[in-house]
Amino acid sequence: QVQLVESGGGLVQPGGSLRLSCVASGFTFSGFALSWYRQAPGKARELVATITSAGSITSYADSMKGRFTISRDNAKNTVYLQMNSLKPEDTAMYYCNARATARYDYWGQGTQVTVSS
Repeated sequence: QVQLVESGGGLVQPGGSLRLSCVASGFTFSGFALSWYRQAPGKARELVATITSAGSITSYADSMKGRFTISRDNAKNTVYLQMNSLKPEDTAMYYCNARATARYDYWGQGTQVTVSS
């Protein structure tokens, strides 16, 4: 049974930091590219960051560059998203995605991040 379980969300003040984690099970984690997406109320889901299966290449949406860092630990079947200098506009539900092909494309249930004073 494939599972992606996110954690680490919460309420943080502007300028603060959070570290999201996503623990995977039920598939060969090291063979999948991993991404974080987010969706704010009334908005479309957007890609935040991606890391390749070996962890050698990362990419970010322009608004996250320099503030967010994606990483993975294949030994722990875990992907992380370190978020610094958080802004109110970063408030959203954050989702973990694992993808190898269009057929093997898995999603977690999400973790809520709220940036507010």
